[in-house]
Amino acid sequence: MIPALSILAPVASQVVGDIAGNAVGFLSGGANSSATDFSSVLAQVTNDTVSKLKTGEAAAISGIEGKMPVQQVVGSVLDAQGALQTALAIRDKLVSAYQEVSRMAI
Repeated sequence: MIPALSILAPVASQVVGDIAGNAVGFLSGGANSSATDFSSVLAQVTNDTVSKLKTGEAAAISGIEGKMPVQQVVGSVLDAQGALQTALAIRDKLVSAYQEVSRMAI
């Protein structure tokens, strides 16, 4: 496992959850129930992405060692790639939405 992933995963999950919770709370006029739901969904997506990345990395290492068939390695790596692309797309949309909200006149 890449050490940076294990260190950054909880921090990234917390930061994304905080930003999402603050943005939703601001947009909904301070309603915390929807902010908690949205932040928990984002935290779950982050955790799922990290677990798929770990699985893909472990599969790649097993494939290099000859312990796993090439098809399974490719499938695991493609799953990890798809999860990472989804997480990056969500991140880009969150940043874009935050920038748009910050430009709004009050």
